[in-house]
Amino acid sequence: MGHITGPFGVKGWVKLQPLTEPKSLVDYPVWWIGGETGWQEVKVERVEVQGQAIAAKLSGCDDREQAALYRGREVAVARSEFPAAGENEFYWADLVGLKVVNAQGEDLGSVARVFETGANDVLVVEGARERLIPFIEQVVREVDLAGRLIRVDWDADF
Repeated sequence: MGHITGPFGVKGWVKLQPLTEPKSLVDYPVWWIGGETGWQEVKVERVEVQGQAIAAKLSGCDDREQAALYRGREVAVARSEFPAAGENEFYWADLVGLKVVNAQGEDLGSVARVFETGANDVLVVEGARERLIPFIEQVVREVDLAGRLIRVDWDADF
């Protein structure tokens, strides 16, 4: 869901660069924080959205020095805590790794990541070369999560 970039202030808050919509992390009272020693469950006392970043007060982290120890760590939320996706809605994490083929059956590669442009989301597909494919209804014809496949109306030369 994001990574901690360092301390925020002097009272034990950390600054987080989210890999999702910043406000989406506000609703989770527990985060999983990972590092070299594995993952640990941490209670979140307070969260504030700061533009495209997040400031958070973690339980047991009471000063700047303690907050600095979290620098570079990854932040995740248990999948069981996610709300169910609606019809024709997908979590970006579910799309990463899916094979992408076009209407002609040509293998375009696999989804490496997804990003938002403001107008629409974009699939970054890595194969013989990198392709940026808009995640819009006119292009994405089918997402088969069980079959790990996305079918697109996209020419292999694009």
